[in-house]
This record gives sequence, structure tokens and C-alpha cells, in this order.
Amino acid sequence: MLFTFDASTEQRQKLANLLRSGKTEVRIQFRAQIIWSLAVLGQSIAKVARQQQTSKKTVRKWRDRFMSDGVEGLRDQPRPGAPPTYTIEERCEVIAIACDAPKHYGFGERPQWTLDLLVETIEAEHDLKPMSRSSIHRTLIHNDLKPHKFQMWLHSKDPHFKEKVNSIVSLYLNPPADTRVLCIDEKTGIQALERKYETKRPKPGVTGRFEHEYMRHGTQSLFASFDIQTGEVFAQCRSGRKAEDIQAFMEDLAEHYQDDTNITVIWDNLNIHYDGPSQRWTTFNQGHANTFTFVYTPIHASWMNQIDIFFSILQRRCLKHASFHSVQDLAEKVMAFIHRWNETDGHPFEWMFKGYPMQNAEKEAA
Repeated sequence: MLFTFDASTEQRQKLANLLRSGKTEVRIQFRAQIIWSLAVLGQSIAKVARQQQTSKKTVRKWRDRFMSDGVEGLRDQPRPGAPPTYTIEERCEVIAIACDAPKHYGFGERPQWTLDLLVETIEAEHDLKPMSRSSIHRTLIHNDLKPHKFQMWLHSKDPHFKEKVNSIVSLYLNPPADTRVLCIDEKTGIQALERKYETKRPKPGVTGRFEHEYMRHGTQSLFASFDIQTGEVFAQCRSGRKAEDIQAFMEDLAEHYQDDTNITVIWDNLNIHYDGPSQRWTTFNQGHANTFTFVYTPIHASWMNQIDIFFSILQRRCLKHASFHSVQDLAEKVMAFIHRWNETDGHPFEWMFKGYPMQNAEKEAA
């Protein structure tokens, strides 16, 4: 006697969706096809087994699972799996060692860990259960821990570092009304390097190549400002970076923004950015109706100046791997890039850093 069963309209729709979808796992499609053949097409278990190239036992298994749990029964059931080889506490010990310095474990000559050194250290620790190299590696990967990698970091000695950072963040996130905020800096030592031979353009399957040898034609310094609200860059290329160079640039910038009555300048602590004995910026500001307010980034906090983001874009898109036959050629191409930025590509940057939480502010809020 042929054993038959039926599927509801809703179940048929779910089965059809599983069979049509390109995202359904192969094993789930296989099981859905078995049920479709049995319940919708009315085929026998033997025929379905032949068509799907499987055993009748497998067909019965998924038929019974479907009859018991519906379409959800076609998915794999949770499996208990083997008990963990190492406890959470043991893996935490590995993480603690990896986050510590090798010198605390008798390796004073080693500034950082390698996987082999970790294995050796863990084997020598009598309180720890021996752990294989692969298990240690998996523990590090699972916790996104890379004890062999370091990045350069420079500590700021400014006691008011956080307060100064927060004041600049406030200007970025909530610029005062009727005030233009400009980030200003200099990109110095831009080399006009000419490749001895023409760069070979990439082809399908072949990476482009640029000549290793080059000729030097001198350098240029780029003076630039970035408007945080519009993304406009005002810039000039000059042969040096002396006080008279930055003063000449600022005079041209003041003329460029002559219709503004309030301009806030954010720049770093370079000596030519300060008044000096000649009171250069006090005199400059008085000559422009005290339009300018100067805000200084904390020491070792150039990352707070948005013009450096633009300099990074300029480096990647215009200067990297380029060839210039003269400093004039370099200056012209840099200024052409900036012109295109202002006309087409330019945009304000989305400043994501919200500043440091301050204890005093929290106490006042409380």
C-alpha cells in the first residue's frame, strides 16, 4: 500500500520558496525537494530515492521530520557536540599572558610575543594545562588579539589635552553661527620626482609598474586651508615654509574670505603659527578688523586638524607614484587637483569623534 501525505498551502509556499531561492543551502534544498516530490507530486518513496540518488531510509527520515515539525523540521537540529577541551578560565590565562610583556616571563630581550614564544611560555607555566599551538592560535584569533602587532603612538604632555580636544570637537560638531571655521596647515617637502622611464599601465592579469630610479627636481611646500562646512580648499604652493611664507598665504586667504566677519582658524603649535617677538598675528588680525580667532591643537594632536585628512587624499590620489619633470609641473598638478576638488569632488568630512567624557561635566550634570 502506498503511504501518502499532504502539505498545507502555507507549507507548499514555504517549500517553493526554499527551492527557488539562490540563498538556500544545498542540503536544505535537497530535503525540500524530497518533501515536494512526496507531498506535492505524489511520488513514491522508492522513486524519490532514485531521483535524488539517496536511500529510502533517508527519504523516510525527512518525511517523518516534516510530518512532525513541518518545514522547520528540515533544518539541522542543535547538536551537543564534544565537551570543550579547555575551560574559559584556561583560555583567559592565555589571553592574560599575551597581553603582558615577555620580560615578566623571563624573556627580557624580547619586546613582543611571537606564537612560538607564547607556546613555550605556556608550556613552562606549571599552573597551566598544556595547550597545543593551534589551540593557542585559535584563542588569540577568537578574541581578536594580535600580540605581535604594534602601532606608533605619541603621548601628549599637555595637562589640558582633553579640554583642548573637546573645544575643537565642539567647533566641528556645532560651529558657531555666522562663523567660518578653517583648518590650516602646511604639507612640506613634497618632492618633484621624475621617473627615469615611463610608468607601465596595468593590463588584465598584469599589475602596473613604476620605475624605481628617479631624478630629483626640488621640493614644494603646500599651504592650505579646509572649510569644515563646505569642504572648500584654499591653497598655494611655495618654495619654502618660513614666517613670511605663512604670512603671505594668510594675507591672500583673508582677501579670499574678505566678506566674512568671523573666521576661526584651527592649526598646530608650529613656531610660525605663534605671534613671536614681532606680534605677527596680532598685527595681522588688527589689519583685518579682528576677524580672525586662532585655536591651537594640543601638542602631538595633529589628527585633530581636518586639513590633514585632505592631505592624505592628495597624497593617495595625486602624488603617490606620480612623475614630475619640474617643481613647476608638481605645483601645477597639485593645484589642478585642488581645483577639481573644489569644483567636483569636494565635500565636508563627517567628524566621528565626539570628544572625551569629562568628570567635571558629569558632576555638574549630576
